[in-house]
Amino acid sequence: MRLNPRTRQQIDSPFDAAYLLLDQRCKERDLLDLAQGAPPYPTAPAVVEHVASVARQADGGAYVEIAGLPRLRQRFAEELTQAYGGRIGEENVIVTAGCNQAFCLIAAALAEAGDEIILALPFYPNHDMWLRLTGIQPVYLQSGPDLVPTVERAETLVGSRTRAIVLITPGNPSGVTLAPEVIAEFAEFAARKGIALILDETYRSFRDTEEPAHKLFADPGWGETVVSLHSFSKDFALPGYRVGALVASPEVNREVLKLLDCVAICAPRIGQEAAWAGLTGAAQWRRERVGELAARRRGFAEAMAARPGGFELVSVGGFFGWVRHPFAGRPTEEVVRDLAIRLDTLVIPGTAFVPDDQGMIRVSVGNLTGDVFADLAERFEMVRKL
Repeated sequence: MRLNPRTRQQIDSPFDAAYLLLDQRCKERDLLDLAQGAPPYPTAPAVVEHVASVARQADGGAYVEIAGLPRLRQRFAEELTQAYGGRIGEENVIVTAGCNQAFCLIAAALAEAGDEIILALPFYPNHDMWLRLTGIQPVYLQSGPDLVPTVERAETLVGSRTRAIVLITPGNPSGVTLAPEVIAEFAEFAARKGIALILDETYRSFRDTEEPAHKLFADPGWGETVVSLHSFSKDFALPGYRVGALVASPEVNREVLKLLDCVAICAPRIGQEAAWAGLTGAAQWRRERVGELAARRRGFAEAMAARPGGFELVSVGGFFGWVRHPFAGRPTEEVVRDLAIRLDTLVIPGTAFVPDDQGMIRVSVGNLTGDVFADLAERFEMVRKL
């Protein structure tokens, strides 16, 4: 049979490639899996209890509305309204099968093959891959030394076929949290250029502040420019349930629903029930987990302060640390391979997140606890001796 050449030309998942290295590891130490950006703790008990009760119901496996469970959409809209100090209604929320699907849907709703979408560097690999798979051209916005993109640089990238600009905050892989003022500048820029601003806010709960992530929703006209993407997976430890959300104007959502109906009909009922249970019954549990992740970020930063083995922490936030390795001129994939196979330490090469090799690796800090910080620092020191 003939396969789509556009698909065949794209790379395989860089995350799968990383985990394949584990088949070759020496197993002289306990595995430090710092590759997956997923919660390291079990699902909230309140969520588990509700999911079990739903599974026993006669209609527990039934379809729901394409846009999602009304009570989930309403409750999430209420949470966002409170968190952002703006006005978000149920009609602005579509529940998706994870935040990845939310991005794919909005990209397809905004752009067609031959159009362009700007991705701030470093990007999330699935964003870049999806655009290429669908014939949309990714255009890269190089961030500054602080990994914060600027409108001045973005100005030079907008052309007649530009349809959107994508920002991730807190960043994946960088962990950098964009200031509300920076986000506001990009919203004004996008509105002026007549393009969409897509904010991937998957890790919004894991910021080092309780202040609003931005104030865009306070503008009555926010729906003309802004699309905000969210994940319940990180907040309530539900990655396998595949549940996220897309927040946009009703006009945009009408087009998104056409796509969602074709690819999934609706997000899985059980995942939506889990998200609703988390929002209504696991608030304290979520606050405690957010505190734990903050402590792990601090511990990681302290362990990296002495630059063990010459590895330099460039930024840390959300679930991730963005680290520069010390081996100039050596391919990052080789460094990552040595860490995985010879030192039982799995990280993701920075080449998965930027179009060239900048000597970076991504570390997921969620699995780092207690004396593991010192253990990781020791393993970084050992890389020089390999």
